[in-house]
Amino acid sequence: MTMLGSGQYRYERVERWPNVPKYFEMGQPSDVAINSSGEIFVLSRGDHPVTVWTPDGDFIGSWGQGMFSPVPHGIFIGQDDNVWIVDCNAHVAMEFSPHGQLLRTLGNKNSPSPTCDGRLIHSQPFNMPTNLAIAPNGDIFVADGYGGHKVHRFNSKGELLLSWGRQGAGPGQFELVHNVWVDSRDRVFVCDDENDRVQIFDMEGKYLEEWKLVSAAGICIKDDIVYLTHLQPFTDEMNGGSISLYDLDGKLLTSWDNTKSDDKQTMINPHDLCVAQNGDIYVCEVYGKRMSKFRKVN
Repeated sequence: MTMLGSGQYRYERVERWPNVPKYFEMGQPSDVAINSSGEIFVLSRGDHPVTVWTPDGDFIGSWGQGMFSPVPHGIFIGQDDNVWIVDCNAHVAMEFSPHGQLLRTLGNKNSPSPTCDGRLIHSQPFNMPTNLAIAPNGDIFVADGYGGHKVHRFNSKGELLLSWGRQGAGPGQFELVHNVWVDSRDRVFVCDDENDRVQIFDMEGKYLEEWKLVSAAGICIKDDIVYLTHLQPFTDEMNGGSISLYDLDGKLLTSWDNTKSDDKQTMINPHDLCVAQNGDIYVCEVYGKRMSKFRKVN
Protein backbone atom coordinates (compact mmCIF):
# COMPACT_ATOMS: atom_id res chain seq x y z
CA MET A 1 0.00 0.00 0.00
CA THR A 2 1.46 3.36 -1.06
CA MET A 3 1.59 5.95 1.72
CA LEU A 4 0.17 9.35 0.74
CA GLY A 5 0.73 12.70 2.40
CA SER A 6 3.49 13.39 4.91
CA GLY A 7 4.33 14.18 8.54
CA GLN A 8 1.28 14.14 10.80
CA TYR A 9 -0.98 13.88 7.75
CA ARG A 10 -0.38 10.47 6.20
CA TYR A 11 -3.05 8.42 4.47
CA GLU A 12 -3.64 5.19 2.63
CA ARG A 13 -6.34 4.66 0.05
CA VAL A 14 -8.95 2.07 0.98
CA GLU A 15 -9.58 -0.26 -1.94
CA ARG A 16 -13.16 -0.53 -3.22
CA TRP A 17 -15.03 1.86 -0.93
CA PRO A 18 -18.01 1.68 -0.60
CA ASN A 19 -19.38 -1.85 -0.89
CA VAL A 20 -21.93 -1.12 -3.61
CA PRO A 21 -24.71 -3.75 -3.59
CA LYS A 22 -25.03 -6.06 -6.57
CA TYR A 23 -27.11 -4.57 -9.42
CA PHE A 24 -27.00 -1.14 -7.69
CA GLU A 25 -25.77 1.83 -9.71
CA MET A 26 -24.55 4.89 -7.79
CA GLY A 27 -24.11 7.16 -10.79
CA GLN A 28 -21.66 10.07 -10.67
CA PRO A 29 -20.86 11.08 -7.07
CA SER A 30 -20.76 14.86 -6.84
CA ASP A 31 -20.42 15.61 -3.11
CA VAL A 32 -20.29 13.94 0.29
CA ALA A 33 -21.06 14.85 3.92
CA ILE A 34 -21.05 13.15 7.34
CA ASN A 35 -23.70 13.38 10.06
CA SER A 36 -23.25 13.34 13.84
CA SER A 37 -23.49 9.53 13.91
CA GLY A 38 -20.63 9.15 11.45
CA GLU A 39 -22.86 8.03 8.58
CA ILE A 40 -21.62 9.11 5.15
CA PHE A 41 -24.14 10.74 2.80
CA VAL A 42 -23.14 10.67 -0.87
CA LEU A 43 -24.88 12.91 -3.42
CA SER A 44 -24.83 11.35 -6.89
CA ARG A 45 -26.14 12.08 -10.34
CA GLY A 46 -28.19 8.99 -11.11
CA ASP A 47 -31.22 6.97 -10.07
CA HIS A 48 -30.26 7.05 -6.38
CA PRO A 49 -29.31 10.69 -5.64
CA VAL A 50 -28.66 10.36 -1.88
CA THR A 51 -27.08 7.17 -0.57
CA VAL A 52 -26.06 6.54 3.05
CA TRP A 53 -23.13 4.34 4.10
CA THR A 54 -21.29 3.22 7.21
CA PRO A 55 -17.60 4.16 7.58
CA ASP A 56 -16.78 0.58 6.54
CA GLY A 57 -18.69 1.15 3.32
CA ASP A 58 -21.80 -0.90 4.06
CA PHE A 59 -25.04 0.32 2.47
CA ILE A 60 -27.65 1.80 4.84
CA GLY A 61 -30.24 3.26 2.47
CA SER A 62 -31.07 5.85 -0.16
CA TRP A 63 -33.59 8.57 -0.92
CA GLY A 64 -34.22 11.45 -3.30
CA GLN A 65 -35.46 9.56 -6.36
CA GLY A 66 -37.26 12.01 -8.64
CA MET A 67 -36.59 15.03 -6.39
CA PHE A 68 -33.71 16.63 -8.25
CA SER A 69 -32.54 17.69 -11.68
CA PRO A 70 -29.99 15.50 -13.47
CA VAL A 71 -27.22 17.68 -11.99
CA PRO A 72 -27.48 17.99 -8.20
CA HIS A 73 -24.19 19.53 -7.10
CA GLY A 74 -23.64 20.03 -3.38
CA ILE A 75 -24.55 18.48 -0.02
CA PHE A 76 -24.07 19.87 3.49
CA ILE A 77 -25.24 18.44 6.83
CA GLY A 78 -25.94 20.90 9.63
CA GLN A 79 -25.47 20.44 13.36
CA ASP A 80 -29.12 19.34 13.58
CA ASP A 81 -28.33 16.54 11.08
CA ASN A 82 -30.67 18.03 8.49
CA VAL A 83 -29.38 17.56 4.96
CA TRP A 84 -29.03 20.45 2.51
CA ILE A 85 -28.91 19.72 -1.22
CA VAL A 86 -27.91 22.38 -3.74
CA ASP A 87 -29.40 21.53 -7.13
CA CYS A 88 -27.49 23.33 -9.84
CA ASN A 89 -29.86 22.88 -12.77
CA ALA A 90 -33.01 23.41 -10.67
CA HIS A 91 -31.55 26.66 -9.21
CA VAL A 92 -32.45 25.90 -5.59
CA ALA A 93 -31.06 24.91 -2.21
CA MET A 94 -33.29 22.47 -0.31
CA GLU A 95 -33.29 21.36 3.32
CA PHE A 96 -34.35 17.79 4.16
CA SER A 97 -34.74 15.71 7.28
CA PRO A 98 -32.11 12.95 7.58
CA HIS A 99 -34.64 10.53 6.08
CA GLY A 100 -35.41 12.68 3.04
CA GLN A 101 -38.49 14.71 3.97
CA LEU A 102 -38.39 18.13 2.29
CA LEU A 103 -38.51 20.88 4.93
CA ARG A 104 -37.94 24.05 2.94
CA THR A 105 -36.55 25.45 -0.30
CA LEU A 106 -34.45 28.54 -0.95
CA GLY A 107 -34.92 29.95 -4.44
CA ASN A 108 -37.55 29.23 -7.06
CA LYS A 109 -37.29 25.73 -8.49
CA ASN A 110 -36.58 25.62 -12.22
CA SER A 111 -36.71 29.42 -12.35
CA PRO A 112 -33.19 30.89 -12.60
CA SER A 113 -32.40 34.47 -11.80
CA PRO A 114 -32.29 36.19 -15.23
CA THR A 115 -29.10 36.96 -17.08
CA CYS A 116 -28.16 39.06 -20.10
CA ASP A 117 -25.16 38.00 -22.22
CA GLY A 118 -24.22 35.58 -19.46
CA ARG A 119 -24.28 38.23 -16.70
CA LEU A 120 -26.75 38.30 -13.84
CA ILE A 121 -29.21 41.19 -14.16
CA HIS A 122 -29.98 41.44 -10.43
CA SER A 123 -28.69 39.90 -7.24
CA GLN A 124 -31.63 37.67 -6.35
CA PRO A 125 -30.67 34.00 -6.05
CA PHE A 126 -30.12 31.67 -7.82
CA ASN A 127 -28.60 30.92 -11.21
CA MET A 128 -26.92 27.50 -11.25
CA PRO A 129 -25.82 27.38 -7.57
CA THR A 130 -23.25 24.82 -6.51
CA ASN A 131 -22.97 24.43 -2.74
CA LEU A 132 -23.58 25.96 0.68
CA ALA A 133 -22.17 26.09 4.20
CA ILE A 134 -23.65 27.03 7.56
CA ALA A 135 -21.68 29.38 9.81
CA PRO A 136 -21.34 28.84 13.58
CA ASN A 137 -24.07 31.48 14.15
CA GLY A 138 -26.51 29.59 11.89
CA ASP A 139 -26.28 31.88 8.86
CA ILE A 140 -26.34 30.10 5.50
CA PHE A 141 -23.84 30.98 2.77
CA VAL A 142 -24.68 29.77 -0.73
CA ALA A 143 -22.26 29.63 -3.67
CA ASP A 144 -24.27 30.85 -6.67
CA GLY A 145 -21.79 29.26 -8.99
CA TYR A 146 -22.05 28.88 -12.72
CA GLY A 147 -24.57 31.59 -13.61
CA GLY A 148 -24.83 33.91 -10.61
CA HIS A 149 -21.11 34.46 -9.88
CA LYS A 150 -22.08 35.50 -6.35
CA VAL A 151 -22.19 34.46 -2.71
CA HIS A 152 -25.51 34.90 -0.89
CA ARG A 153 -25.87 35.09 2.87
CA PHE A 154 -29.16 34.08 4.52
CA ASN A 155 -30.06 34.01 8.19
CA SER A 156 -31.21 30.75 9.79
CA LYS A 157 -34.82 31.58 8.86
CA GLY A 158 -33.87 31.66 5.20
CA GLU A 159 -34.13 35.45 4.83
CA LEU A 160 -31.63 36.96 2.38
CA LEU A 161 -29.26 39.31 4.20
CA LEU A 162 -26.73 40.25 1.54
CA SER A 163 -25.08 39.20 -1.71
CA TRP A 164 -21.68 39.98 -3.15
CA GLY A 165 -19.59 39.31 -6.24
CA ARG A 166 -19.85 39.53 -9.99
CA GLN A 167 -18.20 37.82 -12.92
CA GLY A 168 -14.52 38.65 -13.32
CA ALA A 169 -11.01 37.99 -12.06
CA GLY A 170 -10.46 40.86 -9.62
CA PRO A 171 -10.78 40.79 -5.82
CA GLY A 172 -14.35 39.92 -4.90
CA GLN A 173 -15.14 38.80 -8.43
CA PHE A 174 -15.73 35.20 -9.48
CA GLU A 175 -15.47 33.16 -12.63
CA LEU A 176 -16.91 30.03 -11.00
CA VAL A 177 -18.10 29.99 -7.39
CA HIS A 178 -17.66 26.25 -6.96
CA ASN A 179 -17.79 25.89 -3.18
CA VAL A 180 -17.91 27.77 0.11
CA TRP A 181 -17.05 27.16 3.78
CA VAL A 182 -16.92 29.22 7.00
CA ASP A 183 -14.00 28.74 9.41
CA SER A 184 -13.74 29.18 13.19
CA ARG A 185 -12.62 32.80 12.67
CA ASP A 186 -15.89 33.62 10.89
CA ARG A 187 -14.12 33.93 7.55
CA VAL A 188 -15.86 32.81 4.38
CA PHE A 189 -13.68 30.68 2.09
CA VAL A 190 -14.83 30.67 -1.54
CA CYS A 191 -13.44 28.25 -4.13
CA ASP A 192 -13.15 30.38 -7.27
CA ASP A 193 -12.32 27.36 -9.38
CA GLU A 194 -11.73 28.78 -12.86
CA ASN A 195 -9.71 31.69 -11.47
CA ASP A 196 -7.40 29.16 -9.77
CA ARG A 197 -7.77 30.55 -6.27
CA VAL A 198 -9.57 30.50 -2.95
CA GLN A 199 -10.83 33.94 -1.93
CA ILE A 200 -11.39 34.73 1.74
CA PHE A 201 -13.94 37.27 3.03
CA ASP A 202 -15.40 38.35 6.33
CA MET A 203 -19.06 37.56 6.92
CA GLU A 204 -20.09 40.95 5.53
CA GLY A 205 -18.49 40.12 2.18
CA LYS A 206 -15.38 42.24 2.68
CA TYR A 207 -12.42 40.86 0.72
CA LEU A 208 -9.53 39.84 3.00
CA GLU A 209 -7.07 37.81 0.93
CA GLU A 210 -6.72 35.01 -1.58
CA TRP A 211 -4.70 31.83 -1.95
CA LYS A 212 -3.53 31.09 -5.49
CA LEU A 213 -4.33 27.40 -6.03
CA VAL A 214 -4.90 25.49 -9.25
CA SER A 215 -8.54 24.54 -9.84
CA ALA A 216 -9.68 24.65 -6.20
CA ALA A 217 -12.98 22.78 -6.43
CA GLY A 218 -13.93 21.18 -3.11
CA ILE A 219 -13.38 22.38 0.46
CA CYS A 220 -13.96 21.11 3.99
CA ILE A 221 -12.58 22.76 7.14
CA LYS A 222 -12.24 20.38 10.08
CA ASP A 223 -10.45 21.16 13.37
CA ASP A 224 -8.92 24.28 11.76
CA ILE A 225 -7.41 22.31 8.89
CA VAL A 226 -8.46 23.32 5.36
CA TYR A 227 -8.91 20.29 3.10
CA LEU A 228 -9.11 21.00 -0.64
CA THR A 229 -9.63 19.05 -3.83
CA HIS A 230 -8.18 20.22 -7.13
CA LEU A 231 -9.77 18.90 -10.31
CA GLN A 232 -6.69 19.72 -12.36
CA PRO A 233 -4.03 19.55 -13.63
CA PHE A 234 -5.00 16.63 -15.82
CA THR A 235 -2.22 14.14 -16.45
CA ASP A 236 -4.44 12.50 -19.05
CA GLU A 237 -8.14 12.46 -19.89
CA MET A 238 -9.26 10.52 -16.82
CA ASN A 239 -6.37 10.78 -14.41
CA GLY A 240 -5.44 13.97 -12.61
CA GLY A 241 -6.03 16.42 -9.83
CA SER A 242 -4.80 16.48 -6.26
CA ILE A 243 -5.68 16.87 -2.58
CA SER A 244 -4.04 19.44 -0.32
CA LEU A 245 -4.21 20.37 3.37
CA TYR A 246 -3.49 23.84 4.78
CA ASP A 247 -3.63 25.53 8.15
CA LEU A 248 -5.88 28.58 8.54
CA ASP A 249 -3.00 30.93 7.71
CA GLY A 250 -2.39 29.29 4.34
CA LYS A 251 0.62 27.14 5.24
CA LEU A 252 0.71 23.94 3.19
CA LEU A 253 0.69 20.90 5.49
CA THR A 254 0.72 18.15 2.86
CA SER A 255 -0.60 17.23 -0.56
CA TRP A 256 -0.66 14.31 -2.96
CA ASP A 257 -1.69 13.36 -6.47
CA ASN A 258 -1.36 10.37 -8.77
CA THR A 259 2.27 11.11 -9.57
CA LYS A 260 3.12 10.32 -5.93
CA SER A 261 1.74 6.80 -6.14
CA ASP A 262 2.50 3.62 -8.05
CA ASP A 263 -1.25 3.25 -8.45
CA LYS A 264 -2.22 5.51 -11.37
CA GLN A 265 -5.82 5.47 -10.21
CA THR A 266 -5.23 6.98 -6.75
CA MET A 267 -7.70 9.67 -7.75
CA ILE A 268 -9.67 10.57 -10.84
CA ASN A 269 -10.24 14.34 -10.85
CA PRO A 270 -11.53 14.79 -7.26
CA HIS A 271 -14.62 17.02 -7.19
CA ASP A 272 -15.36 17.40 -3.48
CA LEU A 273 -14.65 15.85 -0.09
CA CYS A 274 -15.52 15.63 3.59
CA VAL A 275 -13.56 14.64 6.69
CA ALA A 276 -14.62 12.28 9.48
CA GLN A 277 -14.04 12.82 13.18
CA ASN A 278 -11.09 10.39 13.11
CA GLY A 279 -9.46 12.22 10.20
CA ASP A 280 -10.44 9.85 7.38
CA ILE A 281 -11.14 11.64 4.10
CA TYR A 282 -13.97 10.76 1.70
CA VAL A 283 -13.60 12.04 -1.86
CA CYS A 284 -16.07 12.26 -4.75
CA GLU A 285 -14.57 11.61 -8.18
CA VAL A 286 -17.44 12.65 -10.40
CA TYR A 287 -15.71 12.01 -13.73
CA GLY A 288 -14.36 8.67 -12.57
CA LYS A 289 -17.84 7.70 -11.32
CA ARG A 290 -16.47 6.46 -8.01
CA MET A 291 -15.82 7.29 -4.37
CA SER A 292 -12.47 7.11 -2.62
CA LYS A 293 -11.72 6.78 1.07
CA PHE A 294 -8.31 7.82 2.40
CA ARG A 295 -7.72 6.33 5.83
CA LYS A 296 -5.71 8.45 8.26
CA VAL A 297 -2.57 6.65 9.41
CA ASN A 298 -1.62 7.49 13.01
